[in-house]
Amino acid sequence: MPDSSPQPAPPSQATLWFMLLALLSAFALSQAYRTVTAIMATGLQGDFGLSPASLGAFAGLFGLSFGVTQFFMGIGMDLYGLRRTVLSAFPLAIAGAAVSAWAPGYGWLMFGQLLIGVGCAPAFLACTVFISRHFPSSRFAFLSGVGMGVGGLGLLLTGTPLAWLVQQHGWRSGFALLALLSALAWLLIWRCVHEPALPGPAPARERWGTAVRRFGALFMLPHTLGILLLGMVAYASFLALRGLWIGPMLIDRYGFTLVESGNMALVMSLISLFSPALFGRLDPGPARRRAWVVNFSLLAAALYLGVGLVHHAALNLALVVVIAVLSGYSVLQYSDVRSSYPPDLTGRALSVFTMAMFLGVGLVQSLTGWVADWAQGQGLEPYRAVMATIAALLALGSTAFRWLPVSPLLRQPAAHGTESA
Repeated sequence: MPDSSPQPAPPSQATLWFMLLALLSAFALSQAYRTVTAIMATGLQGDFGLSPASLGAFAGLFGLSFGVTQFFMGIGMDLYGLRRTVLSAFPLAIAGAAVSAWAPGYGWLMFGQLLIGVGCAPAFLACTVFISRHFPSSRFAFLSGVGMGVGGLGLLLTGTPLAWLVQQHGWRSGFALLALLSALAWLLIWRCVHEPALPGPAPARERWGTAVRRFGALFMLPHTLGILLLGMVAYASFLALRGLWIGPMLIDRYGFTLVESGNMALVMSLISLFSPALFGRLDPGPARRRAWVVNFSLLAAALYLGVGLVHHAALNLALVVVIAVLSGYSVLQYSDVRSSYPPDLTGRALSVFTMAMFLGVGLVQSLTGWVADWAQGQGLEPYRAVMATIAALLALGSTAFRWLPVSPLLRQPAAHGTESA
């Protein structure tokens, strides 16, 4: 006999937006955590005698731990919901920030970074899946761009404000502040986020083994490889510059103070608040989106190479500003993922893409740390080698994305007319 009990009224758009903003508070903190190294690098090197390679490994561990656990967070969201997954994981970020603030040595600092990466792992995925489930598909690119922009508020924190705090009270005070803000974000999500029921009958809950096999099936699809290869280097390139090298480069090359380099990081962060929404609004749709992504990636590669080769301060800063504007094109990659898989695989595909993206962040930051160390050993300017490496990775990722197979869904003429920006 069908269930005749009254169904709860769907939440209003205002309620959905408020819940999304609460989830975005955790994402904003994860953005802050992944970019603190640019501001704390000088203090960490002074206290623990870190080489560029060790500094890169420290910055990269967040992305690696964040990326590896995306797989499990995606399954957790499917089985237990967004709210439970975020509330269960995010306390690890709070604990990791506290451990980092106390850390007596490099090993404890790395352990804290590991905890922070795992704790922040569901933060952005929860936002994209929430948008995918509860907002119209035609607005996915724009709303994802808005979400990335709002999450960019965390980047503002690790610009001038954190630079001033660290300069006045040391790098440990920065981690203490982030731990406090993370606890407040957890309380906000606990109080405000209650997932609306999806229309239709509730699907049967999968077992973990079934969920793992369905995730694994994504890697067997031929068009997945190109998506993941570019995904691993596009956003990672911007994070390597903004989150690791912008501070040391400006201090070493041009004699900037910590606060002055923080000001430049703040400018990049302000731009990143708006550029994803801009590119989401300009999204040309499935028919032309991939060509846009390839062209923007290659342009970004040229800009990074320019940063490495140009030593004039004003021109260098101008190139960095253009890179910050261009960084918003990564939202088009999320839209491409959404268009490349059937609806029942969208959440899992977004999870796998996010996993690749942040594994790339960890790998690129670690690799560029090693490259900087090698360049110093050869008597070369490390930032030129770092930026050339980033440019090469972007060029290779763009080539793979262009020439590897495309999703059959994007080759169907009907699909080109069903999605709009």
